[in-house]
Amino acid sequence: MNQEHLDLAIKAAKAGAVELLSRWENRTVSEKAPKDLVTDADLASQKAIRKILMDAFGGYAFVGEEEGENDPPAAVREGDADAPPCWVVDPLDGTVNYVHRLQSFAVSIGLYHAGKMRLGVILDPVSNELFSAVDGAGAHLNGRPIRASDCEDLSQALVACSFPAGVKADSPEVARFVKVLERCRSLRRLGSCALNMCYVAAGRLDGYWATNVCPWDSAAGTVIAREAGAQLTAYDGSELDDWLPKFCVTATKPMHETMVGLLGRD
Repeated sequence: MNQEHLDLAIKAAKAGAVELLSRWENRTVSEKAPKDLVTDADLASQKAIRKILMDAFGGYAFVGEEEGENDPPAAVREGDADAPPCWVVDPLDGTVNYVHRLQSFAVSIGLYHAGKMRLGVILDPVSNELFSAVDGAGAHLNGRPIRASDCEDLSQALVACSFPAGVKADSPEVARFVKVLERCRSLRRLGSCALNMCYVAAGRLDGYWATNVCPWDSAAGTVIAREAGAQLTAYDGSELDDWLPKFCVTATKPMHETMVGLLGRD
């Protein structure tokens, strides 16, 4: 992945953000599933992003949250050497926050190629914070390098998590939440997977886990967190599958060992 790809993803993210902000005070909301919302802004943002990306690289694959483009081609999913690069887009990560006019939502654009996420761009339209990373080139916030924190002890850590829509009291998600809540300094549920991963990358959070998000939620964030020096694996410590993102990301190895020990234990 090169500067041309990065510049294009930034341009597309900004176009998506324009659509979101123009509808923030006057949007149409519906349910895709119980407690799982979609707005006309999600659809308009994805349309704007898709046009910019695919006009420039028509031979690439495209995966987005909306409009039935949820699954990558089999060759892409399997990491075949001759598979095309694949854009992975969440046009509005944090839809519930957006619907309630609460900050903490973002546009997220990742680029997957040859078995790995290679590029990530995440734009917070409200704060105008642009997080970006290209494989092997470090992570940046508005052009400035960022690094994960040096927190090694979970008792001193600020951690975030994600729950699925309609989570039940007896869900494993709730049990994991309580395990970490008892051990960390404080625990947050902020509502945007993409921004949570960026906040770990920037040292604002010391850890974050999710076992219920979709590939487009985490695609760009995986690159940004990894390039900022964060530790990233599946939530039980095994290798992360980008297309089945049940993961834990932390600032340091010692904290990661503690977190996956808690999360992966029944």
